[in-house]
Amino acid sequence: MVKILTGEDLFNVISTSQTDAFAKFYKQFFQSLLLASDKYVKDINVAEEIVQDVFLKVWENPDSLIQIQSLKSYFYRVVINSSVNHVNRQKNIELHHKKIASDYSEEYLIELDEENEWIMLLHREIEKLPEQCKKVFKLNRFEHLKYKQIATLLSISEKTVENHIGNALKQLRKELFAKKDQLKNINSLTFILNFYLF
Repeated sequence: MVKILTGEDLFNVISTSQTDAFAKFYKQFFQSLLLASDKYVKDINVAEEIVQDVFLKVWENPDSLIQIQSLKSYFYRVVINSSVNHVNRQKNIELHHKKIASDYSEEYLIELDEENEWIMLLHREIEKLPEQCKKVFKLNRFEHLKYKQIATLLSISEKTVENHIGNALKQLRKELFAKKDQLKNINSLTFILNFYLF
């Protein structure tokens, strides 16, 4: 069995589809990374999803591994960042809904339904973006990766990442504002713009 010591070793394992070696590496670090994530998210099931997602992303996009010397430190950083981002996102969602709904009034339920419709519309518009632009936007807004991380992951410059995000925001805001007259309550659009398109 191949020894995986550096990022380049793991890159070679993935690029040559050595699934057994990757699975052994996964098992070696999984428990420690799971505990690290759980320290932040306080939910072992969520922590497990985060760690699995990190390994899946590495398997699908191994290019960023080549310059990594300490794999353990690298995976700890990625897992902790993902866990912190999850916690922050949940806090933002909870604050938003607490502000709207001290009780589940009919007005709140109507607004919630409208908000969901606009979120679905936003996702449809995201899918219409050019492929690379869409990938960059999703990594930034939904995976919460920083520009530098995205640049490394996709082997592009940070400036290119910045341009893709700018173009995506411009297009998505344009499409949503074009439909704002359909809103019964402007709060739904305001929430979406602040949360996804700030």
